[in-house]
Order: sequence, then structure tokens, then C-alpha cells
Amino acid sequence: MKFTKPSWVMHKDSAMRADDKRVSIFSCHVHPDGSRIATGGLDAKVRIWSTKPILNHASELSGRPPKSLCTLTMHTGPVLVVRWAHSGRWLASGSDDEIVMIWDLDPTAKGKVWGSDEVNVEGWKPLKRLVGHESDVTDVAWSPGDRYLASVGLDSAVLIWCGYTLERLRKIEQHQGFVKGVCWDPVGEFLATGSDDRSVRIWRTTDWGLEAEVRKPFDHSPGTFFRRLSWSPDGAHITASNATNNEGYVFIAAVIARNQWTAEISLVGHENTVEVAAYNPHIFLRDTSQSVTAHNICSVVALGADDRAVSVWQTKAPRPLVVAKDVFERQIMDLSWSADGLTLYAVSSDGTMAVFSFDSSEMEGIAPLSAQEQYLKRFGFSPPPLPEGYSHLSALEPAKPQPNRITPPPSPRAQSQDFGSAANAAPGGEQVHTLVAKRKPKKRIQPTFAGSIASSIPSSSTNGISATAARSSNIPISVPSTSALPLSVSQPFGTSTSSFGLGLSMGESADFPMDLDGEVRISSLDTGAHNGKGKRKAGDDLDDRLASKPRTLGGDRVRDTVPVRPLAGRAAPPPVGGAGMWAEGSVLAGRLEPPQLVTYLKATVEGSEDVFEGRNAEGDEPNEVLYVSGKQTQWLDYLPSPILALTATPTFCAVAMQDGTLTVYSHTGRRLMPPLSLGSQCCALASSRNMLMLLTISGMLYVWDVKKQAAKFPPTSVSAILGSSPNLTIINASVRPNGAPVIQLSDGVAHSYDSSLCVWTKLSEPWWAEGSDAWQGRQRTNNQFTRGAQPLAALESVISERTALDDGRAEKVRPTWWSAAMTLGHLESKLHATKALESPQEYKQALLLYAKRIADEGFRGKAEELVKELFGPVYWCVDRRDSVGVLGGERLMSKRLVRRPGRDDAYCPTVLGMSKRDLLKEVLNIFVRSKTLAKLGQDWQDTLKKSQNDD
Repeated sequence: MKFTKPSWVMHKDSAMRADDKRVSIFSCHVHPDGSRIATGGLDAKVRIWSTKPILNHASELSGRPPKSLCTLTMHTGPVLVVRWAHSGRWLASGSDDEIVMIWDLDPTAKGKVWGSDEVNVEGWKPLKRLVGHESDVTDVAWSPGDRYLASVGLDSAVLIWCGYTLERLRKIEQHQGFVKGVCWDPVGEFLATGSDDRSVRIWRTTDWGLEAEVRKPFDHSPGTFFRRLSWSPDGAHITASNATNNEGYVFIAAVIARNQWTAEISLVGHENTVEVAAYNPHIFLRDTSQSVTAHNICSVVALGADDRAVSVWQTKAPRPLVVAKDVFERQIMDLSWSADGLTLYAVSSDGTMAVFSFDSSEMEGIAPLSAQEQYLKRFGFSPPPLPEGYSHLSALEPAKPQPNRITPPPSPRAQSQDFGSAANAAPGGEQVHTLVAKRKPKKRIQPTFAGSIASSIPSSSTNGISATAARSSNIPISVPSTSALPLSVSQPFGTSTSSFGLGLSMGESADFPMDLDGEVRISSLDTGAHNGKGKRKAGDDLDDRLASKPRTLGGDRVRDTVPVRPLAGRAAPPPVGGAGMWAEGSVLAGRLEPPQLVTYLKATVEGSEDVFEGRNAEGDEPNEVLYVSGKQTQWLDYLPSPILALTATPTFCAVAMQDGTLTVYSHTGRRLMPPLSLGSQCCALASSRNMLMLLTISGMLYVWDVKKQAAKFPPTSVSAILGSSPNLTIINASVRPNGAPVIQLSDGVAHSYDSSLCVWTKLSEPWWAEGSDAWQGRQRTNNQFTRGAQPLAALESVISERTALDDGRAEKVRPTWWSAAMTLGHLESKLHATKALESPQEYKQALLLYAKRIADEGFRGKAEELVKELFGPVYWCVDRRDSVGVLGGERLMSKRLVRRPGRDDAYCPTVLGMSKRDLLKEVLNIFVRSKTLAKLGQDWQDTLKKSQNDD
């Protein structure tokens, strides 16, 4: 085996001037004739490379043929998949921009790439844009004979397109998660898809119904970038990536048997999730002297995993043929075999490509294609009829190329020779256009489809297909040579593989189908065009400038799924201010603990579907936070320390890290406040509207108004409410929109900090449930008590559930005034608590209940005190000087309480936005209906009327 890693195969970051700034390569696929390979990357481009400089070192040094053949730039998002049609003439690419693009050879599109110094040796134009996906397109696959094209994406849909007319035939929407892999049965009977819903589903091509669903080996599969699966060339098995054994602790590739659809065979050995599986396109004979039978054939499959290793397996052996470790610096994204089955290409998210070249003796027993085709006929499947007037020329059939030239086969063409014939209706509603060639005297032009324009890009919603073909010219380009990169290849999982060696291809390859003089003819139709010498009209160029998305930090990155699992072995960093900063004194030492460190955290923004995500890396990769809207990443940021907790509101996002740092972002990813060093790890993090609260494991509580960038009160310790009992802990910590913290303890008592009194206050406690008639703890609510319309009622419901209160309290012997005292005390406590929580609805409810209980008991002293508190000083009067409008000829005056000059202004005429005197009206209405306080109520009603009339 020979290995090479061409450094010149790369996708560049257009924003960076450095030539060696690589971006991720997501996909690769070798042309059926082996002459070129296509790659798709994060730069939103499809690049086509010549394979001869990769496999032949002399060609690489000479720069002939050119290394880079073409750069395609019509996508507006990262290109996640590229796949050549079996005919070799069309190339399909899927992108983050939700589009599947079909590319066709266009000799007139050669020349300099717009906006760069690159030169296209050969030209490819967008033949058709297949529109239908509602999110990123993650994988595409051509069926045998290119009869169909299947595409899958993050919209959980599987789309089936006609491989000839490129019209959409079917949309399958039965997956419950992102679909990240698709492959066809070589017989043509089935289609297989792999999804993040942890299943592989098999679909019938006859009616596109569900044949089987395989879930067992994927029950504990983690989230990965792709789930690329592959069907064996004998049709007997599917090898699916991202499977696990032993409840997710052993990473495997599952081998699913045809017809039974069970995964009893596992390919074990990779140390991380298998990302992609790719079968060698050939059937191998166990005994070359025997005929091609089911017992005498086997297959070869390659696996690429997140452990940065590539393994090659043969189904007749229990261990892999070879394992190459540390091939890349990051996970492997895609694998592709050459048509001869002797070369394996692999690409990685680190932006590099690796190539493994096998000798024919190492891949012994390759069956001839004719025997393989004959073997597949035993399944007895009859494929659907082709659209009338179309045929595909197999890429493996000779096309009579010129000597020392490579010539890909022509694109699907019409068999009819009647020029000018109209479109024929094909079975299944597919619209077929017949190829028409027009000729003028003394001049040869490009053949075109009737009714089409060569420079247009039809959408999948139309029935027209445009195509151009002309002979290309030879444009030799000299490219600086590069040497192969070193790598280490380990023995395959502890076995000896002495037959595999590591080396570089330094000599000529006599059987390589390319000329060695550096001139490469890449054309598919010998049309006798102008050999590239004529000038092209401006109208002939493609000018389909798609609207680009606004550029954001990380906005072009595909969102992937991350499993939630605890992280072990990530030791906390030393405290900023010394060991004593982590726990304040011996009282709270070990009482408060930080949240468990996990791989994935998220917080949903209230009132929207936006999600603020945190991802802790398990290896050496950086920790990161992302803001996601729908399925699109809006921005991301990298953090120096693991994430302990995060929170989000409609105005900001915040993340607390293991090193005791707190960072606050806006919804665009801008830091609203400087990084806050708290000197201690986070124990609890909460937010509400503009308020952000953090409690450290040292017991210090912080509350900030993010909008004003100011603290609501100086940092205070929770030691006053935790006390010295080692069993007392905090079970919930939150903050109200007014900045009031709510700390609920394990004994059921809920506290808040009063910044005006500079002390902790009790909001509620189980004590009131012992005798208060106003206790509403058993009235459950689904709203979180810190955000609901009745936070105090929800809080008391939580207290009741935790303390397991029951009606046994009624059996106890109580003092005479027990119920009255407990009820009035509870209601008075609720009045203060609702003001602290800023819950006007509950305040008014408690006030009226309090007034009714006073009236029922006849407590005149309490009643008078309450009335005076609501009425206020007599020098507060109604101001009628401000007019607000005219009605019926009379000017309406606003009614608001104002303080007369020279008086004390300690009295506030409102409470929680409600007028105290308006509340007094309702209280007096209760008093006047009672037997003992009727006179008091009537007198104060008269006083209130006089004050409002300004008497």
C-alpha cells in the first residue's frame, strides 16, 4: 500500500490572505473514469482536482496535468456533499443553502475564476437547481444507472428526483430527526437512509413505502456530523455508521443483512464514533478458481471515524486488513473508492485529503464487472422503465478517446434523431425534452435542448433542461509541487499485517489513463468548438447571483447534535484568589456544589424558539457557545474554560465557566459586560428579563441589571439563611424581573434579599400551613413560580410538595385564637412577599382577603390602620390641573395624587403600579357590608369622596 497526502488539495478561507489557511472539507467523490476527484468544503465551493498529480509523483513535480481543474462557486453555503453520476457527465452537490445543484460540462466556462487568481482548466456550469429542502442538504446519492437521485437533509426529509429529467418525484417525511446519510441498493430495489432519530430505514423503490426500520444498534448512538452509510456491491449488506454496543460504550459500524434487516454483525475497534462507511465497488472472490456464487464472494468496506483513523475490512475476515491511525488532525468526513477498487480517498474537517493506493496483489480476487452484473440478476428485480427518449452511457464503457487523452462519457442524451421534435410525455408524469442540434453553414455551434437557453439555470420547478457541450482547449498550468505528508500507520487493532507497507509513489504509472506531456483534454462531446480561442459574449455567462446570507461569526457552520453525557477527569482550575476563595469559612464549606460538568447544555429564550447552547469538548478541542435560531447557527464563541451553566432571556445570554468567570452576550454575540471574575465557581445561574443572578459555591450572591450594567445590591452571603445545620441546602435559586432573588431551601422556607433593608426576608414557609385558612399550597400550577402570573401561589405549592403536608394538622389541639392569628399573620406576610416579588395580582387578592378576615373578626384597630395606610396623609390631594381631552363639551381632567408643598414626601400613592386609594375603595366596600365595621367603612367612604372632589 502506498500513502500520500497532497498538501495542495485544499479549500481556502477567502477572508484570510494566507495561502495555507485551510477550511474543512466535508465531502469527496472520484469520477467514474478515475481522472478527477471533486471535493466540497466550508468555503461554499466545489473543487475538481486531477488525480494524476496525486498518484504520480513525477506528474506532481512537473505540474502537468494541472492539479486544480475547476472551482465551482454557485453555492451560498458550505458544500456538504458531492457525488458524480454513474455516467460521469453530471455532478450533484448539496449545500447548507438548502439547494441540490446539478453541474454539467461547459467548455465555454473556462478561464479565470471571478474574484480570485485561480484559473479553470475545464468549465462546469449549473445545469439545474433542485429546490425542495427546507434546511441543509447533508447527503445525495445516484441510483444504479442514474435512474434516480436521492437527497436528504436536516429538514428530516428524503427527496427522490428523476435522474434524467431532474424533476422531483417523491418527498418522504417519516424520519423524526435530521437525516444525514443515504445509499442505494445496487440491485435498485431499495433505498436506505440514516437519521439522528437513531434509526436506519429501508424504502422500497416500487412505491417508496417503508420496508423496514432498524433501531437496535443505534439506541445509544451519539450525535455526529454525518451518518454516511453504504450498500455492499453484492446487495447483501448495509454498513451503517454511528452505531454502538454495550449501551453506547463501544463504537461500531453495524452490518445490516438484506431481507432480515437485522444487525447481528459489528465492526469493532474504533475508539470514537464511526462517521462514514464506504464499500469498494467490486465484488471479491474468496477462491478465484471458483465461480461467482453467494458462498464464494466477499466485499471490502472502509470506515472513517472521529478518532481520526481509517480502517479497511474484508467481510471474509474477522479483523481489518489495515488500520491507519493519526491520518488527520480532526474527524473524517467522507471516503471514496476509485472505480478500479485500488485507491481510497479520505477527507477530514482539518481541511486535508489522504490517499491510500493498493496493489492488485493486496486487493486479490476482484471479480470482473460482467460477473458482478450477472450475479445481481439473481435477485429478480425489474427496474422501472426509463423515460422515453433518454439513455445513459455507462462510465465504464469505452468512449473511443483519442490516444493519451481522458474523455468522460457524454451526458444523458436523447436517442431520437428527429431534430426539432417536441417534448414527449414520460411515464410517471416526467417531462422529457429531446436533444436538438442546430447547424449553420461554415460554422459549428453547440447542440442545445429545444426551448432552452444555454446560459440559464433552470429550477426544479420547471420542466426544461438546458445543456451545452463543446470541445475544450488545452490550458497548461504550472503549479508548485508538494511532497507527501508523513503519517503513522498502526497494525490493525493488534494484528499483524506485514503485507501492507507505507510508502510514496515516486515513479511513473504506465497504466494511468492520462498523457504525460501535461496536456489534458477534458471534454465529453467532440463538437469542434473554437478550442477556447473565440471571445464569449457577456450574455453567455452565468449570472445567477444568489442572495447571500448576512455574515456572522460561525453563521455558516452546520449545526450538529451533541449527546449529553457527564465529563470525567476535567479537574477544576485553581481559584483566582487562593483556596480560601472557593468556600467562605467553615460554615458553607462543601455545602454548595457546582453543577455537574456535561458535554452539552442549552437554554431556550422565552417567547421564541431560539436556543443558547454550550458545548464542552471531551478532548483537546475548545469549549464553545452557540446561539441557534431554528436550525441555523447565528453566532458562536470559544471559551478558555469548561462551561458550568448558562442562561438566556429575550435581551441577553450569559455563561458561567469553571474558572469562576461569567460572560454576558447580546443576541448578536457581542459582549455586553466585561468578563466578571467572581473568584469562585458557579453554584446556580438564573435570569429574568434584564436581571442576571449568580450564586457561587462560596455562598456569595450577585444580582445585576444587565441593561444598566449595574449591580442591584452589593454581593451578599447566603450564610445568614443557611445557618449552621449541615443538612440544610439550597434546592432552587432564581431571580424576579425586578431583581429580587428567590432562594428556596430544603426545609421549605423561601427567602429573598431586600436591598432597601439590607437583610434577607422570608417569602413563605411551611409554618403557615399549620393553621392558616389562606394557605393555597395544594393548588398546583404548571408555571414556574419565578415567572408565572402568581409566583407566590406556585411557590407555596412547591413548599407543600416538598414538606408533604397533609390534613393531619387538623387533628391537633390548637389554642382558641390559633386559626385567626395564623391566617392574619399569613396574609400580612403575603402582602410583603407579593411586593417583594412584584406580583400585583396576588397583592390585591391577599389585600382583599385580609380586609374580609378583619371585618369578619371585627378587629377595628387593624382596620383603621390599614385604611390610613392606603389613604395616606390628608395633604395628598387629587390634581385636576392636567386636562386629557374634551368629551361632550366638557374638558376631562386627569386624576392623580400630588403632594402639597411643604409636606413630608415619605408616602407613596401607589403600590405595584396600583393606586392605593383605588384599592381602598374596594376595601371599604368590604367593611361596609360587615356588622362590626360598617360605620367605619361609611365614614371613610365619605372622606375618600371629599378628597377626590377636592372639597
